[in-house]
Amino acid sequence: MLMTYITAGFGVGLLVGMTGVGGGSLMTPLLTLLFGVSPTVAVGTDLAFASITKGAGTITHRFNNTVNWAIVRRLCLGALPAALAATLWLRHYGALDAEIGQLIRYSIAGSVMLTVVALLFRRRMLAWINAHPERQLQGRALAAATILSGAVLGVLVTISSIGAGAIGATLLVMLYPKLTPAEVAGTDIAYAVPLTAIAAFGHWWLGSIDWMLLLTLLVGSLPGITLGSMLARKVPERFLRALLAMTLTGVAAKLIY
Repeated sequence: MLMTYITAGFGVGLLVGMTGVGGGSLMTPLLTLLFGVSPTVAVGTDLAFASITKGAGTITHRFNNTVNWAIVRRLCLGALPAALAATLWLRHYGALDAEIGQLIRYSIAGSVMLTVVALLFRRRMLAWINAHPERQLQGRALAAATILSGAVLGVLVTISSIGAGAIGATLLVMLYPKLTPAEVAGTDIAYAVPLTAIAAFGHWWLGSIDWMLLLTLLVGSLPGITLGSMLARKVPERFLRALLAMTLTGVAAKLIY
């Protein structure tokens, strides 16, 4: 079973490296469906996994000056309080309760489908926004929308561990279309570090992190991400994203039914 977890971590890391999609969209459903890990433990373990891997990614983006810290602050203003509130809600209603576990399962499925939408329609959304510059938010309205987006992502990430990757990046593209792709990636990863860390701490408090599982996933994922990043330019992005969208749609259906 140990080698199975390491292999799973490697496979997820490989896809993340090639597509840039957040590992939660793949890892959490994988743990729940294939390995029988309870939804709450899968979410908690993946959040701890994400906080470590995204922290390493943020260091790289920081040196490359591809993080917009003003946007990171706005996102955190919404995301961090929302993550704390979601953790307290899980604590109050019993995060390990069977009914709450089922609710988390459904929230994972919903977040996966949002990721699919983000994968398939991100370019069209960006094209529409660029074609209608008068519709772009400015000033206080933009700041408020960013904080609200952070709050929504904070709840999604804490309950399902999904949302900080493809969904967060898509929201950034829609709100800040002038950001370069590197800045979108760097900013998305940077705000997700404190968010996933707080959410992971909350799940540790709830007792829903499997530390041995976390270690084995990290052993597999780190070389997988490295190899995936090297292969990213050799595999057509459109093909990869379509394949990933089909896979995630099947995962969401399996989670519900």
